[in-house]
Amino acid sequence: MTTLVTGGTGTLGRLVVARLREAHCQVRVLTRRAKEPVDGVEYATGDLDTGEGVADAVSGVGTIVHCAGSARGDEEKARRLVQAAAKAEVRHVVNISVVGAERIPVVSGLDRAMFGYFAAQRAAEQVIADSGLPWTSLRATQFHDLCLLVARQLAKLPVIPVPAGFRFQPVDAAEVAARLADLALGDPLGVVPDLAGPRAYGMAELLRGYLRATHRSRPLLPVRMPGGAARAIRAGANLPTGGDRGHRTWEEFLAERLP
Repeated sequence: MTTLVTGGTGTLGRLVVARLREAHCQVRVLTRRAKEPVDGVEYATGDLDTGEGVADAVSGVGTIVHCAGSARGDEEKARRLVQAAAKAEVRHVVNISVVGAERIPVVSGLDRAMFGYFAAQRAAEQVIADSGLPWTSLRATQFHDLCLLVARQLAKLPVIPVPAGFRFQPVDAAEVAARLADLALGDPLGVVPDLAGPRAYGMAELLRGYLRATHRSRPLLPVRMPGGAARAIRAGANLPTGGDRGHRTWEEFLAERLP
């Protein structure tokens, strides 16, 4: 049957679509803008923010790979998706989440502003788990692409503020996409082992790697972030405690991505 990919035009989703096509799956992508079929991929117009078109998008679908995530509204997006999926008798929902979603408290306004993505992903996880549909949820660490985006923005400053004690274990989006595609082709498994990159880096180390790769120099200023979420991250709550490891390092990603 057809596999629906939400967020199928984004950084992760387009890679998932490609892997599913390599496995000769029939693929449908939920998109806000109408598009003609391309390379065997069908596009269904719909919007998870409003629910418009979602019922039609899931019609005739056997599996959903849910890659449409953001810092806000993920719980309601997931709820609209699973409600439509239940009516369409979808057999399997595969969800991507973030490592640490269940361990990082997001309570204060500052926590929500800085780390709301963790809470949003945790809420979406719970909606899918409580839906009554067969499901699989994969938690991954931050993508190299996101780390690059942050590094580029911070490098525009004359002095770069660096959250003291923060560590990250970035993973390659293509490796996450491959894992999601494999899960979509298998049976529902609930929460599966985390997927992270091959090694953890301090925030300053990630930034220095970017600066070296772009032949720049900037002073780094350690800043201690307040709040419960920041305290949890300093304690490593955003790092995997087990699970699988990717192979592509931050340095390899930078060498291939940057001119």
